[in-house]
Amino acid sequence: MTETESSSDPDDDRTRYLRRGKWTEVASLAYNLTEVAVSVTAGLMTGSSALVSWGADSAVESAAAGTMIWRLRGEERGIGRRDVLRRKKVALGVLAGAFAVAVAFILYEAISKFVSQTPPGFNWWGIGILLVSLVVNPALAWAKHHYGKKLDSPALKYDAIDTLICEYQTVVVLIGLGLAKWLGWWWADPAAALLIVPYVAWEGWEAGRDAWRVDPEADEAAGG
Repeated sequence: MTETESSSDPDDDRTRYLRRGKWTEVASLAYNLTEVAVSVTAGLMTGSSALVSWGADSAVESAAAGTMIWRLRGEERGIGRRDVLRRKKVALGVLAGAFAVAVAFILYEAISKFVSQTPPGFNWWGIGILLVSLVVNPALAWAKHHYGKKLDSPALKYDAIDTLICEYQTVVVLIGLGLAKWLGWWWADPAAALLIVPYVAWEGWEAGRDAWRVDPEADEAAGG
């Protein structure tokens, strides 16, 4: 077999996948920050707790993308296994805290709307970012899962699941806004926000549990 026909170096392949996974997370970070800016602004302008809550979850996804960039970039630069695990533990801990804050914020926003019984307004910017997300999020989730599988990285695959959950939340918020707009069901908007809570809370629990289990002093063959 000639040199050109021989299989590529596994280390080179891993470096390439690390780089591509990192840039996937960079794209995720940029898009989620856009989601936060547009949805929270539109939600506050129209009084939509569902839009604001959706934006809060996008802020959590931004934190997830940022920590994943930090974690992948470290391995790409060749830091030791112990440092990789340490970064993974910190990243998961940050995510768990961000999810907890998001749950508290969503509950406050939804309950206050139930008390005031204030119907949400309608804003095409908010609807537009939700519709764009229906297309963008599945693509980001596929890429994260693909490179997570290539790298045998549970963290990347976990982040892909989080992105798919955001897709579910997008559908729920759209339905809630539609019912409030066309059927006059003011309660559909905060109800849609509350439907997001169990998924955000579960993700926070999972992230916290995984962070607790990570042992930077463990054998280099452990973790992912």
